[in-house]
Formats: sequence, C-alpha cells, structure tokens
Amino acid sequence: MKRLRKLAQYIATYKRYIFILFVLVFFQTLSQLYLPTLMGDIVDNGVVVGNIPYIWKIGALMLFVAAIGVVMSIGISYYASHVAMRVGRDIRNDIFTHVTDFSVHDFAQVGTASLITRTTNDVTQIQQALVMVLRMFLMAPFMLLGGVLMAVSKDFMLSLVILFAVPFIAVAIYFIMKKGYPLFQAVQKRLDRLNTILRENLTGIRVVRAFAKERAEQKRLQRANENLTDVSITVNRLMAFTMPLMMLLMNVTIILIIWFGSVRIDVGTMQIGDLMAFIQYVMLILMALMMASMMFVILPRASVSAKRIEEVLTMKTSKQTIGTETLTEPIQTISFQNVAYRYPNAQRNTLENISFTLEAGKVTAIIGGTGSGKTTLIQLIPRLLEATAGTITVNGKDIKLIHLDRLREKIGYVPQRALLFSGTVKENVRFGKDNASEEEIVHALQIAQADSFVRELDLGYESFIEQGGANLSGGQKQRLSIARALVRQPQIYLFDDSFSALDYETDKKLRHRLLQEASDKIMVIVAQRVSTIIDADQIIVLDKGRIAGIGTHKHLSETNDVYKEIITSQYGKGGIA
Repeated sequence: MKRLRKLAQYIATYKRYIFILFVLVFFQTLSQLYLPTLMGDIVDNGVVVGNIPYIWKIGALMLFVAAIGVVMSIGISYYASHVAMRVGRDIRNDIFTHVTDFSVHDFAQVGTASLITRTTNDVTQIQQALVMVLRMFLMAPFMLLGGVLMAVSKDFMLSLVILFAVPFIAVAIYFIMKKGYPLFQAVQKRLDRLNTILRENLTGIRVVRAFAKERAEQKRLQRANENLTDVSITVNRLMAFTMPLMMLLMNVTIILIIWFGSVRIDVGTMQIGDLMAFIQYVMLILMALMMASMMFVILPRASVSAKRIEEVLTMKTSKQTIGTETLTEPIQTISFQNVAYRYPNAQRNTLENISFTLEAGKVTAIIGGTGSGKTTLIQLIPRLLEATAGTITVNGKDIKLIHLDRLREKIGYVPQRALLFSGTVKENVRFGKDNASEEEIVHALQIAQADSFVRELDLGYESFIEQGGANLSGGQKQRLSIARALVRQPQIYLFDDSFSALDYETDKKLRHRLLQEASDKIMVIVAQRVSTIIDADQIIVLDKGRIAGIGTHKHLSETNDVYKEIITSQYGKGGIA
C-alpha cells in the first residue's frame, strides 16, 4: 500500500485529467449499458411483430448511442495515455535528479545496469499498468454495478445464475496473484543480470578480444539469456492460462442463462428480447470481471517495478549537507586537518590522519603506490566523497558549510578515467563551460596540447566523438578532458593521474603551459610518474592511506624512504636524471 500511495502522489498531479477520465468512462458505460435494452426493445416491439419503421427508428438510436461510446472511448484512450506517459516522465526525471546526487559508493550499491533497467523497463511497466488501470479498471466497477442492476431489472431470478461464476473468478484471481508476484520479481532481477553482462561486454569488447574470451562471454550471456527466457515463458504461460479460464467461465454461465431463460420464456414470464438483453448484460458483467482479473495479472509486475523504483528514490545518498555559504573572495588556501575516510562497510580507513595545506600559486603533487588512497584523497575536495573524520577548510571555512554548487563551480576536475560524451569536440569542451566562446575553446585546446590533433580530424572542432571517446586514443581523450577543465578557468585545478597516457614530450609541454595559465591558482596533480611531479612546489607521499612525507623532490629524494623506493622502481638505483 505504501508503494501505491507513492505512485498516487505522481498521479495526483494530473487529477484534472483523471476527473475528465471519470466523466468519459461514466458516459461510455452508460452507452454500453443502454444498447442491450434497445436491442431487446427492437426485438420484442419491432422484429417479432414485423414493425419495420420501429426497427429503423430504434436502429438509428442504437447507432447514435454507439457513436457516443466510440467518441468516449477515443477520449479515454487519449487521456489515459496522456496521464500515464507524463507520470512516467516525472518518475524518470525524479530518478535521474536523485541519482545525480549519488556518490561512487551509492552507484556501486545499485549498479549502473540496474539503474538503467529501473529508469527504462520498470518505468515502462508502470506506464503500461497505468494505461490499463485508467482505461479498463476505472470502467470495471461502473460496468459491473450497472450490469447487475440492469440484469436484475430484467429478471431477478435469472440473475442468480451470475453468482455461479463469482467464486471461480475469485479463486482464479487469488491463484494468479500468488503465483505471479515472485515470477515477476525473478523476471526483473534476471533482466538486470542480462543488462549487466551485455554492458560489460560492449564496454569491454577490446579486453574480451585481447584475451580471446569471445566464446566464454557468449556462453555467459547465453546462460543469462536462457534464465530470463525460462522465467518469462513461465510468466506468459500463467497469463495465457488466465484468458481461456475466464472465457470458459463466461461461456458456461451464458449456457446456463440460455437454458433457464428458455424455460422462463416457455412459461411466459420472460420475453425473447429481454433474454437477449439479459445475455448481453451478463456478458458485460463477466467482461468487467475479466478486466479486473487482467489487472491482477498486470499489477503484480507493476508492483515489483514500483518497489524497485522506490528503492532508488528512497535511497539515502552519502552526501550529508549542501551548505549555504558562498565563496566571494578568491580561494587562497585549502587545509586538511586530521582527515580520515572509510568506505562504507570497509574494515579499516582508506585515509588516516591526513593533514596538509594547499596554497594558491603553488603546485601540489600527490604520489604513492597503488591503493595508497590518492584518488580518494583528491575526491574529498569537490566532495565527491565526504570525510568521515577531521576537517577540510577553504579560506578558513569548513568545506561542508560552503554551498556545494558554488564550491564545484570553482573547481576544474580531470578524473582518472578520461570520460567523453557523444557529440562534437566543441560540445565536449563546452561541457566545462556552457557559454564558452570560440576563442576560449581554442585557447583551452592549445594549452591541453590537443589543438593540433583536433585540427587534423575531418571536421576539426565539429568532428564527432563517439560515446566514451571510443574513436580516440587514450592520450587524445586525456587531453580533451584536460581542455574541458581548463575552459571554465577555475580557481582549483585537480588532475587525477591525467597525464599517464601522454608521452614525455607532450607531458612536459602541457605542464609548462599549465604553470603559465594557472600561476596564481591552486593546482593538485596526482601522478604515478616522478617526472610529472618533479617540479612541484610540494609533493605529498602517501603510503597505505597515511602521509609518509611532504616536501620538494630534492628533499624527499634525500630523506624519504618511500619516495626513494618509487624513484628506484621507475629509474633504477641511479635515480632520475
């Protein structure tokens, strides 16, 4: 019921259209209930007595009533679709808006493939169910009540036959709901699994081919596909069983009505036209019950989808506060004071007792072995992750008090994985600044050492980049990612191992231009290569989540054992030239 109330909140937004639907359904039901009475009248007073003018008169009235029903039906279809599609749109918007606040850990909890399924397939299931509810389920109570009243008005004793079908239909509905709900849950879970495998193979196709794992991955996908197929077949069998069962009950009921009705006609207590009208009303009643039963087939799957969507919408994000204060003055310092971070459910801290200060006009480098916490540390500055202990301050203000959007507006962040979007080179660079001019884009590309290769592309700045930058090399993607950060002219530059795919010459040129461009800004460079950070004003050496040393290259290479090991691993015992 809680999930239904949540969905009702979305539907309530369109209560004006729901009211119109009620009116249209009411008049369509009246037209359908009136037609059997007219048919009985035309038989008893026209066909039986041979009154041709009366047949034409009532026949024309029947056509008019039927036309009204058709117009009402078209209106019902339009408004039901209108409400369902807009509710689906609102749910997708809310999911996307909520998901944009997810931390890296939050994404890992749900899974990217599952989020895609919930935003597309699950929302579609709710839309389809909503269309059926608004078109059929709203009509069913009107049709059932009206049909019973009209049938009783024609012949009370004969209407008792209807009670024969009700217990069987109730049992069938109970059976369908009991068997259907767990099956629909299994369908959605196996669809998630199939999407996960398919996404992994499409994004990692180069790795799959490099290790000659095509056959193994085909078998893995085939198993997931067969699992989904098996449970889907079971669901469809259950649904296919429903319609014949309802038709059987309806036909048996009509046979009984014809049997007992013929007896009542023989004794003169009922006319032929009334029996024909009565049969039509019974069919309408049973059709209403069938519509209700079909809803109980559709609703379990929609309920599963609603639950999965609710899990995302009610999921608490890792981010605790948005902040209210702004940054009006230029950023001069960022200080870490005894900062620690632990990933949810981890047994120990990833970062422990981190204290240092970043200053404007100085380049700070972070280096350390794999798993030492470099990326985790740099992600604390734009609050992609929240420190679990200690304090981070910007110009002396607690970073959590600063409005999140205002903070991130001051940051140019280049992630470890160079991610580009499908679109032109210009559109990708302009992602960093929506209103960037042509000159600003060219300037950013030149600093990032990307202008030369972009000009060599077929359409230059208008060249199309595939999703994820699949048609570019690793170094080209990194340079465009750097240009995207540069174009916004931030006060804080964060480069998370963003030069790893560049050759030494390009790396040197890019760093030289960066120092000229951001001479009065805060710059943080996470790197694996010592040559990339050798000229940094401050080098922070991380080891197992702790600071092993802070200083210049010269100072650390003479006094810090961890830094010495890194130099030796890259350049041998002779050190860096």
